[in-house]
Amino acid sequence: MIKNAKIESTMLGREDHGIMTWMITIKFDKCVSCGVGGYALDSYDKETKTRVFYAESMESVSKLLEVVGVDKWEDLPGKYIRFEDNGWGSIITKIGNIVEDKWFDLKEFFGKVGKTYGC
Repeated sequence: MIKNAKIESTMLGREDHGIMTWMITIKFDKCVSCGVGGYALDSYDKETKTRVFYAESMESVSKLLEVVGVDKWEDLPGKYIRFEDNGWGSIITKIGNIVEDKWFDLKEFFGKVGKTYGC
């Protein structure tokens, strides 16, 4: 089922374990909020003992901005999107433009680049 939602807030940065990620918090059905994103944009390099950023990660940010219809990360809060609801407790992996037939399938994108570490 496809539902509409409003982007309430965003996060682009390192989560509490130091993993680079992005997350958008959406609100739908008047009072339900949940996070979308959380995929690792980097990985730990044992040799250098540092986090290494994936070049493909920037493309995920670009695709998100494009689908929502904004040019800047700061413009995401307050915008409306659509998403595929796969049932209570399931992970939202596909978001779309509120008007146009533009979609970003996060699971497919991160699966192609082989970086499916988040949810």
